[in-house]
Amino acid sequence: MEGPMKDRVALVTGGGTGIGKAASLAFAREGAKVVIASRTQETGEETVRQIRAAGGEAAWVKTDVTQDAQAADMVDFAVQTFGRLDYAFNNAGSGGGRHMTDELTEENWDATIDGFLKSTWLCMKYEIKAMRIFGGGVIVNNSSVDGERAFPVAPAYSAAKHGVLGLTKSAGVQYAKMGIRINAVCPGWILTPPIEDSLQDNPAALEMMLSHQPIGRLGKAEEVAEAVVWLCSDRASLITATILPVDGGYLAV
Repeated sequence: MEGPMKDRVALVTGGGTGIGKAASLAFAREGAKVVIASRTQETGEETVRQIRAAGGEAAWVKTDVTQDAQAADMVDFAVQTFGRLDYAFNNAGSGGGRHMTDELTEENWDATIDGFLKSTWLCMKYEIKAMRIFGGGVIVNNSSVDGERAFPVAPAYSAAKHGVLGLTKSAGVQYAKMGIRINAVCPGWILTPPIEDSLQDNPAALEMMLSHQPIGRLGKAEEVAEAVVWLCSDRASLITATILPVDGGYLAV
């Protein structure tokens, strides 16, 4: 496909659903070749099918981003399949659970930190190695508004998302002079499949969600995807080690 990202290669983790799928489609629309990494073959390959049907190039690779060897293989797959790596959106995450701090089990803590923070570091580790070989690139990490505020119902999740922001800022400074820009987005309440499921189980939760966002509505996955693709584009060439809320004003109040 033609576009400003023609001949560039983008890697999206968790690219089969929600924000990851929207980002995969947006990268392809801009002309990039897209590698979709996820654990679920059906949704990953469906995103590939949609990109190809629109005239783009894409490939899926099965990946558990909490595993060092699989993160390394994922990046190798991208380079071997399309010849380079220019952009990465580290979106995949797992774990969580709502607990009081003194009731958290070590198992729950480890699953949450591994699923959201360690996984982001592992992906960055190998993405950066590849980008250094090819002379630069851009990484965007998916954090959350809960990485910028207290989230009392899920302290392990909040700790992991705060950690993603610290990692983003530190690495962004480390690699700025090497031509690698590293930023993060902080989505607010976005209408993704988990939120849709939650609202189906508890429709009254919508009022609580909307009370947090002055814009008066839930966000769309595509709106987060547009921010991610913009951060990766040359239009954002001076932006690195920066945190961008995509939250309808959530963090401003």
